[in-house]
Amino acid sequence: MRQFRPTAIIDRSRDQDFMREALALAAQGAALGEVPVGAVLVQDGVIIGRGFNCPISGNDPSAHAEMVAIRAAAQALSNYRLPGSTLYVTLEPCSMCAGLIVHSRIARVVYGALEPKAGIVQSQGQFFTQGFLNHRVLFEGGVLAEECGTVLSEFFKARRAKPAL
Repeated sequence: MRQFRPTAIIDRSRDQDFMREALALAAQGAALGEVPVGAVLVQDGVIIGRGFNCPISGNDPSAHAEMVAIRAAAQALSNYRLPGSTLYVTLEPCSMCAGLIVHSRIARVVYGALEPKAGIVQSQGQFFTQGFLNHRVLFEGGVLAEECGTVLSEFFKARRAKPAL
């Protein structure tokens, strides 16, 4: 069996800083009425892609924060592969985004809050540990988890408080 060795350079001291950048993007999405999830993709300590959820405003069901940030980075680098990069996202990725992360060869994913219903990294299925994958992704959850979870909780609380039209 082939051994996989991710090549991400881990700088945990910067994880919170980049997660705060993702939280700022989540706030931009919330201002548009989108579920507040933000993501930044970092390579060599530099943000190469940014995104926030925008499936509603963009009429695009695939426009999750991770997808937007990865697309932006791939365009910026003129490369569909993003080896050595780290994706910071405020919410545990779903299956669609996890597949994209593997295909784009992202080395590491750092997320904030767990997504108990659809999170596929830790909550449901543990996708990145599956033996059939041809790329291994390092992952770490819980970075600024309370802040990330609060942003989501407050958004849905406010949404439920609004009268239906």
